[in-house]
Amino acid sequence: MPKFSANLSFLYQNLPFLDRFAAAAKDGFLGLEYLGPYAEPKEKVADALKANGLRQVLFNLPSGDWAGGERGIACLPDRVQEFRDGVATALDYAAVLDCKRLNVISGLIPKGADPETLERVLVDNLRYAAPRMADAGIKLLIEPINLRDMPGFFLSTTDHAERILDKVGSDNLYIQYDFYHMQIMQGDLIRTFERLKDRIAHVQIADNPGRNEPGTGEINYSFILSELDRLGYDGWVGCEYRPKAGTSEGLGWMKPYRT
Repeated sequence: MPKFSANLSFLYQNLPFLDRFAAAAKDGFLGLEYLGPYAEPKEKVADALKANGLRQVLFNLPSGDWAGGERGIACLPDRVQEFRDGVATALDYAAVLDCKRLNVISGLIPKGADPETLERVLVDNLRYAAPRMADAGIKLLIEPINLRDMPGFFLSTTDHAERILDKVGSDNLYIQYDFYHMQIMQGDLIRTFERLKDRIAHVQIADNPGRNEPGTGEINYSFILSELDRLGYDGWVGCEYRPKAGTSEGLGWMKPYRT
């Protein structure tokens, strides 16, 4: 039976951030994830988790100026110190929130940049971060993201993610496998998941087209969720989608999985 995590960067957008915690708990979610908690004091976030009986499942390392269009800094040669400072900040928040997974957003390819240089920077940054996360009992993840929604993103396929993992050479670096992104980029969703399942530490879902809730598009999520059970995946399933109406009103797809 899947454990669903509400991604508060996508769900309950009509509410202030910390008010989304209670709404998610009321709707039956057991865990939370989001881009990052850094706009709020970590103690206030921890209090909201505790008050609503929720687990902090995952969030991203600081990823640059998101509102200004940046999509991560981990591959950028001129942002290495900022990345390392972000590792410390993420670890500080993760300790207070008892979060055991942190995700790295690789970044956009700068105009005219050399891809080999970007890959070397990303690998070096992950080699820096992975052992520090391991010392804290935290799994470090990287996420392939589709190039239609995020043109120019450096890491967009599982093949590339595998190459990065192999180059880093750490037993504490994993893939975040988003079925929506991978449907757009490569398809063959379950076969790919099964091949990589020992290297996957978190999954996310949304339907395609539209990035809306399961059941609104072409991805057969009843099959996918049953296959995750069959394959022994016991991690969280992050709900990172845009509700077509309201979040609560669109949760009918979850009813068969509620105990």
